[in-house]
Amino acid sequence: MFVTAVETRPAGVLGAGPGHRPFAARVMGFVALTKPRIIELLLITTVPVMFLAAGGVPDLWLVLATVGGGYLSAGGANALNMYIDRDIDALMHRTEQRPLVTGLVSPREGLVFGVTLSVVSTVWFWALVNPLSAILSLTAILYYVFVYTLGLKRRTAQNIVWGGVAGCLQVFIGWAAVRDQLGWAPFVLFLVLFFWTPPHYWPLSMKVKEDYARVGVPMLPVVAGNQVVARQIVLYSWVMVITSLALWWPLGETSWFYPLVAVVLGGLWLKEAHGLHARARAGVTGAKLKEMRLFHWSITYATLLFVAVAIDPFLR
Repeated sequence: MFVTAVETRPAGVLGAGPGHRPFAARVMGFVALTKPRIIELLLITTVPVMFLAAGGVPDLWLVLATVGGGYLSAGGANALNMYIDRDIDALMHRTEQRPLVTGLVSPREGLVFGVTLSVVSTVWFWALVNPLSAILSLTAILYYVFVYTLGLKRRTAQNIVWGGVAGCLQVFIGWAAVRDQLGWAPFVLFLVLFFWTPPHYWPLSMKVKEDYARVGVPMLPVVAGNQVVARQIVLYSWVMVITSLALWWPLGETSWFYPLVAVVLGGLWLKEAHGLHARARAGVTGAKLKEMRLFHWSITYATLLFVAVAIDPFLR
């Protein structure tokens, strides 16, 4: 059922088969299956948590093992996601150059690659980090593949809300790698990322909603107007900013530095979110809506907030 859309495209769209592509291009195709840019964000939310859990600099080899396992885990899940979604990827402009669509990597190769990375990452975490991190990693993979990609993505407008859980589990993995247990601090950061994901992704969805509408994926901007989406973005943004401060109070896990950074970054975020809502209420459309400003800022926000998490233990 997943190959129909790809196979019915005009001749020549998919190009030569995998066996006729240069070796370097094939390697880059497999790398692309892991979605490296998304993994960068996952790792920036994992390593700082390890600093917080260690109360300073964690063991370097443990960090490398956790980062390596995290790349394999997220890469495997992303490859399986592309394997499942290759039918709609072929019909969306923003994904039509993905390796499984162009034929750079065959569907069977993509499936084997994704499963292999998932298995290797689980064994990696179990052997080089600890069993708890391995269980959390495997849970993230299974959730992303079966709950989000196969279950929610094509069925509900709240897909990205609950689908983001898989990425949020990275903070638990980072904490568990150091302490071999869970706690309230990673739970707060988990919630920050959970509430961050919708207002991070919905602006991009607003930009490319025609793509999602074409393939029948009910992203919120597809089934609701810009004003409704922007209002939801503002709501989630406020909850995210308030939640981020819980790491300082009532938990008392940080010094003055982290909440100061969180307030400044949160204020800038809310300014962008309310600006988008005001433009949507005014009926602004097209390039003047400037929805991508919030999308790009959201990545900067997450990066700087978690950098503050890593720095704070040295100031306590």
